[in-house]
Amino acid sequence: MTIKIIMDTDPGIDDAAALTMALNDPEIDLKLITSVAGNVTVDKTTKNAQKIVRFFNKQVPVAAGAKQPLIKEFEDAARIHGESGMPGYDFPEDLPKPLDVSAVEALRDTIMSSDEKITLVPTGSYTNVALLFSEYPEVKDHIERIVAMGGSLGKGNMTSAAEFNVFTDPDAARIMYNSGIPITMVGLDITMKALITPDSLSKLEHMNETGKMLHDIIIHDGDNSADGIAMHDVNTIFYLLHPEAITTKKMWIDIVTDGPAIGETVGDIRGAYHDGKTNANVCVDIDAEAFNKWFLDEVSKINK
Repeated sequence: MTIKIIMDTDPGIDDAAALTMALNDPEIDLKLITSVAGNVTVDKTTKNAQKIVRFFNKQVPVAAGAKQPLIKEFEDAARIHGESGMPGYDFPEDLPKPLDVSAVEALRDTIMSSDEKITLVPTGSYTNVALLFSEYPEVKDHIERIVAMGGSLGKGNMTSAAEFNVFTDPDAARIMYNSGIPITMVGLDITMKALITPDSLSKLEHMNETGKMLHDIIIHDGDNSADGIAMHDVNTIFYLLHPEAITTKKMWIDIVTDGPAIGETVGDIRGAYHDGKTNANVCVDIDAEAFNKWFLDEVSKINK
């Protein structure tokens, strides 16, 4: 059985790697890609999603989404991902056109027309998701779960409190976490452990054209250290395929929407509040070695 998913994304280097896995793994059935402003502006994230689809000659539709957060002023991450969002590789320019409907309309249509419930995988800010739930609440009954990259139980990577995706649109994050849909939070608690190591990166370069493409964009990622480079968004696909490699804990997640801690995901780690209720399955630990092995294995199987 394949897992039917929609990716709502803001490519971005690690988003491109996540799309690579989702487009090519036979256990994943990627029905739609929607773009959102995040790492770079939405015109660029849309184009970058199209570049990855075109690179693999896939027929997955792309729909352009929100240009800015619901309320908060937009702030991108071009300092990490470069001005284009995906530098380092010369992609084809004969790109397929995006759908002529908005991301929200495409999300509604794809979810409601599916013969099975869809898993929603947001790897950028959650603006499109929040607009979808606000405008078309009936879709909630047709979504199996949300596996979302974002958040942190500890320190952030945008501020000391906030992870980037949630910081970008905290009001959208609050709507999503209050939706009543089962959510898995794939946050910095694991993504900063599951780094692509220098050894893995060197093997990637000489593997195949896909490996070279990923290597050439990953080395431009500003989110790096001597231990390796964080591939935050790829962890969502790894979780879908190998949940046994990730430790999770159920808890309630609140979102801070103003003040100096704006964008913080506050976990009720003691279960002391919310009358024992939970709204998220939070990833708290990961087998980083298994992640690296899987990443290389996935790329090696791609026939390009």
